[in-house]
Amino acid sequence: MKRIRTTLSLLLLVVTVTPSLAFAQAATAGDINDRIRKEGMDNSHIMKTLHTLTDVYGPRLTGSPKLKAAGDWATSQMKTWGFDRVDMEPWEWGNVGWANERAAGYITAPVKDNLTFEVLAWTPSTSGAVTGEAFQMILPQRPTQAELDAYFNTVRSQINGKIVIWGNPAIIPVNFESPAKRIADDVIARRFDPNPTASPGPQGPPRQFQPQPQEPKPGALSGADVNTQVNAFLIASGVKVRVNDAGREHGQIRAFSNGYDPTKVVPTVVLRNEDFGRIARLMKDGIKVELEFDIRNQIYPEGKTSYNAIGEIAGTDKADEVIMLGGHLDSWHAATGATDNAIGCAVMMEAARILKAIGVKPRRTIRVALWSGEEQGLLGSQAYVKTHFGSAEAPLPAYSKFGGYFNIDSGTGRARGFGVFGPPEAAGQLRAATGNSFAEYGFGGASASASRGLGGSDHTSFNQAGLPGIGVQQDPIEYGSHTWHTNLDTYERVVEDDVKKSAVIIAAAVYQLAMADNLLPRFAADKMPALPNRN
Repeated sequence: MKRIRTTLSLLLLVVTVTPSLAFAQAATAGDINDRIRKEGMDNSHIMKTLHTLTDVYGPRLTGSPKLKAAGDWATSQMKTWGFDRVDMEPWEWGNVGWANERAAGYITAPVKDNLTFEVLAWTPSTSGAVTGEAFQMILPQRPTQAELDAYFNTVRSQINGKIVIWGNPAIIPVNFESPAKRIADDVIARRFDPNPTASPGPQGPPRQFQPQPQEPKPGALSGADVNTQVNAFLIASGVKVRVNDAGREHGQIRAFSNGYDPTKVVPTVVLRNEDFGRIARLMKDGIKVELEFDIRNQIYPEGKTSYNAIGEIAGTDKADEVIMLGGHLDSWHAATGATDNAIGCAVMMEAARILKAIGVKPRRTIRVALWSGEEQGLLGSQAYVKTHFGSAEAPLPAYSKFGGYFNIDSGTGRARGFGVFGPPEAAGQLRAATGNSFAEYGFGGASASASRGLGGSDHTSFNQAGLPGIGVQQDPIEYGSHTWHTNLDTYERVVEDDVKKSAVIIAAAVYQLAMADNLLPRFAADKMPALPNRN
């Protein structure tokens, strides 16, 4: 009887193990990439996810109810897809939430017309519809305290009850050489060549209108000092609204914030350059210009606590080790935050969904993270890394179990390569994870970095800690030139074929890291690059 029971047990073991062995052999033979590609290209959920994050929950300013609701929806969606754990992990930001509910603006004299603008975040509402004569304020360039005080004294009696037009309109030249939308294949080949012999070419999407460095001026106030004093002066002088020039072409507007305390600023808008220029030219002719604004904003004290949205696919024999992927869910408020960065979140959610849908059983845990507070300085990811992993100088237990974090945050462009913090061997393992499987997508491989500098996007929060953050190099498309932080950052600017292929590539790389015998190589403790000097 004992022999019969032993035989039956062996048969049951064979039946249980054989499918796993067959799957592993198929994956080793490259079948896994075919399955990933088919699921990702034929059954993609990316555009539906993007639609929900943008059209339903956009914009998603840190601290706002829409960002919290977007995270709740994303975690619920990942649970629906069969993820094993989801959570909204809080971190304390300390600033109130803010949202604009509606805003309207008009020029009412000497002509009547609508104005196109965005409200500056964390500025207050108007007291209903307010009207006033436009008054142009032009400060001395990089003023000293004496120069600033003298200027204030010259205009103090003139601006009560006025709407201030701030500065001169920017002159935006016609761009006769539009930036490229793709990175040339030969540039990608050089950039990710493991044995480079020439310069890899420029990195990242182009940025327009970069400020030029200025010579120091003795006694000049810092920009922050000037801004603080100007804000206080405008409030004390009874200014109704401040109007800033967007300073960009073709109606593009970037609206950020003026601090985080609405009690210390006047209602402020960023007006498209075309409207700002019109008003300034009329005033230069000596014509009185009348404006009207109606701005309604809301403050949310509960926004002081923000959240990172987390979804997880449990590992098997190495479940205590983790491979992460993600992007930042928060956005600026001028548009619905599609290319920056709902699409990054949608791609990473999709990459993990693909792996769940095709039934893989990863050895390591796969964890998706959708960050908040990125636009305020990578705050959500910094808080997460500090809480969960520590740093090279002060590691927590999970520090040694971390296997890499993939980050997307450069718009709709297709993934063209990976940049990983670590020794050359880390790039070598990443390169092997994708091989030549996605050459037809224009994917070039991986390169290594030794910089622990913080900035750019959330993968650098991991790099700063000495962990392998992996930034995804993408085609620029129109990111730097049109959609980055502007009022054009909407669903319509996403290229569906590009983002599907990005998800496929990332799913394949994540799978290989989750299944490998060893974690990505790291710098040894005695060779860990030093943190940059912050002085």
